[in-house]
Amino acid sequence: MANPQITLITFRVALVVTLIITMYLATAQQTPSVIDNLNDKVNHVLAFYVLAFLADYSAPKVRFNLGKGLTILGYGLLIEVIQYFLPYREFSLFDLAADGVGIAAYAFSQPVVSRFYIFRHR
Repeated sequence: MANPQITLITFRVALVVTLIITMYLATAQQTPSVIDNLNDKVNHVLAFYVLAFLADYSAPKVRFNLGKGLTILGYGLLIEVIQYFLPYREFSLFDLAADGVGIAAYAFSQPVVSRFYIFRHR
């Protein structure tokens, strides 16, 4: 089994990097063509599923709960508020709803995810 402290640091660094990349993609004037090829709502669901996963494993002493979920959803709301003030972006409640779907999808799949050997030791 890997060193738990190294694993925890890895998840936390991955969470911070993912938050930064997500914010960049959400506020950039032009998004990479690979991102444009996917449906916008699918992008939101996938991004917030990954953020929920990383947030959960970055704070392993607390199970994934409403507090963790709402914190991540608050990040999604922050992105939407920032986009409201950008002339080339727009605020969308549908995007926020897609973020919530990604978080809920992780919450429902977490019991299955935790059965994979590499994610078993939180």
